[in-house]
Amino acid sequence: MTEDKFDAVRRDMVETQIRRRGVADPRVLAAMSQVPRHKFVPSHIWDQAYNDYPLPIGEDQTISQPYIVALMTQTLEVKETDKVLEIGTGSGYQTAILAKLAAQVYSIERIASLEAKAQKVLEELGYANVHIKVGDGTLGWPEEAPFDAIMVTAGAPQVPRPLTEQLALGGRLIIPVGDQWSQTLTLMRKTKEGLKTEYHGGCRFVRLIGQHGWKEGWVAEF
Repeated sequence: MTEDKFDAVRRDMVETQIRRRGVADPRVLAAMSQVPRHKFVPSHIWDQAYNDYPLPIGEDQTISQPYIVALMTQTLEVKETDKVLEIGTGSGYQTAILAKLAAQVYSIERIASLEAKAQKVLEELGYANVHIKVGDGTLGWPEEAPFDAIMVTAGAPQVPRPLTEQLALGGRLIIPVGDQWSQTLTLMRKTKEGLKTEYHGGCRFVRLIGQHGWKEGWVAEF
């Protein structure tokens, strides 16, 4: 497909998969309309890049369904002055969406090969406000804390304590919490009175691996 064709398919994705399902934040819709999702998936599946489902990106990881990306981003309420931490860079697509909305984005990816690919694509597309490193995302990025917003793009058995500790007063953290097969999209707000929790429906993500997440290679049995 030509870039004009990709642009048309992307606009249709935003209208039919995102806006019609209730995502109404104009800044989120604009970001979803602008970021070339196909650049973040393997070239042999570019024709599927704007379809309504996750796609494989290698290393048993996926790029999330477009609607889930938009929903999580809207729920996080990212402001243009925010400093954002993303746990799970993956393809770099969600990173790019956040970079359109925030002042600075710090992203952690545990798999070095994915980090390298994401870094390359983001640099090629001209994102200058993104900082990525390889590491255990459940530990956060203490050297750069506090963060106004934190997004976790993998399912966790519980909310990692280091992440809530690195959240600024008034900050928001969104994370899928549950077992290894299904989770609940959970938003936490840090107030003077403590952490306030909201729930935003069911979802399914790959496992969050790390010291405060699931252990590498461990899968529960029925």
